Amino acid sequence: QVQLVESGGGLVQPGGSLRLSCAVSGSFFRLFTVSWYRQPPGKQRESVATITTDGVTKYANFVKGRFAVSRDYDNNTVYLQMSDLSPDDTAVYFCNTVPDFGVWGQGTQVTVSS
Repeated sequence: QVQLVESGGGLVQPGGSLRLSCAVSGSFFRLFTVSWYRQPPGKQRESVATITTDGVTKYANFVKGRFAVSRDYDNNTVYLQMSDLSPDDTAVYFCNTVPDFGVWGQGTQVTVSS
């Protein structure tokens, strides 16, 4: 069964930066594309960024140029570097494999506020 552990969220001021981490259990990390998602308060979960096993990345239009996704094969971790954050980025951020296996981590809360 896949295991997913997100971390790195917190409270940050507008214009600030955060780096989120997503630890994925070993075999799943090596074999599958991984995506970051977010769920803003009162809204549905939406895709943020995706990285394939070959390192090809794709971003939602609302984060292009501000977020960068990467993967670390030594640590089975996918990172989401977020910069120039705005209050609209406030959400719980999740990661998962693509396709997912019906298992989700607890997510990590990102709050952008002055």
